[in-house]
Amino acid sequence: MVGPEGEQVGIVPLDQAIKLAQDVDMDLVEVAPMARPPVCKLMDYGKFKYESALKAREARRNQQQTVIKEMKLRPKIDSHDYETKKGHVVRFLKAGDKVKITIMFRGREQSRPELGFRLLRKLAEEIDELGYVESAPKQDGRNMIMVVAPHRATKEAARQGGQASPDEPGADAS
Repeated sequence: MVGPEGEQVGIVPLDQAIKLAQDVDMDLVEVAPMARPPVCKLMDYGKFKYESALKAREARRNQQQTVIKEMKLRPKIDSHDYETKKGHVVRFLKAGDKVKITIMFRGREQSRPELGFRLLRKLAEEIDELGYVESAPKQDGRNMIMVVAPHRATKEAARQGGQASPDEPGADAS
């Protein structure tokens, strides 16, 4: 048996342990039932449950959600449209999000998957300083998919920044 302050009381018969618990107005909780002899502890069980719930809530709050943004392209994308889509991918990576880039093939484009592969490789090289290719380009039916994740430093900067800076477009000037 373990006392209320964590001190070892020793091996105590069950009826005597229950009496000790009643004397100090605490609960007798079995903490290791499989041990020989079973280990019990004197504690305020309601307080213990409350504190463990608080710890669990705090752990959930500190967890971060992995967000995967998706960007869809076509193999015959115009250079200006490509730059716009690349800008979105850069913005997502700077925010610390993963990006799933999908090349959609239609009709005869399906017979030329190397066009999509070249486009994805070009994009990966251009955004190399912000992120790395987590999953290499692979054909999936009519689509070719690649996943890009931000580097740890980019993720940390996004977490530290929290809000967009006032000189970034889309930020409130309040």
